[in-house]
Amino acid sequence: MRLPAGVEPDPRAALLALYDAALPEVYGYLLSRCGQRSLAEDLTAEVFLAAVEAVRKRPPPQLSTAWLVGVARNKLVDHWRRAEREQRGLRVVHGQAHEHEDPWDARLDAMVAREVLGELGPHHRGALILRYLDGLPVPEVARLLDRTVHATETLLVRARKAFREAYERREGRDV
Repeated sequence: MRLPAGVEPDPRAALLALYDAALPEVYGYLLSRCGQRSLAEDLTAEVFLAAVEAVRKRPPPQLSTAWLVGVARNKLVDHWRRAEREQRGLRVVHGQAHEHEDPWDARLDAMVAREVLGELGPHHRGALILRYLDGLPVPEVARLLDRTVHATETLLVRARKAFREAYERREGRDV
């Protein structure tokens, strides 16, 4: 049905159509990065609630699956920030010496790697996922994590080291 001139389509109807098409992709994106069904479900709900809020604005944004995945990425980063703040509040922060990155080019079993990622602190897990699974450049990871580029590079070095040590322990090798 064609709308009369000057009448715009209802963005809420477009969101409903997009929901059916984008739900599996948004949920899959989140589940593959957090590895927890309940968390992925909660964050997916938050993504679509944000979309509902967005269509209420005038003018509403141009909604797409890519837009929703971008919102999902931001929701996941927000979750990691909250989790990191909570953990920071529960433990004493120990200063760590600046560490140098060492090469570690082993083939990783995807299931074990996902489990190891789940064992890491949210700040390490978030940085590694954004950098290596999402393929974002370090400056973009820094922006999303609300850190400086230098602090993010240091975080990535420490996160890679923590991942490697946890992975090798799981595989029964001494570090």
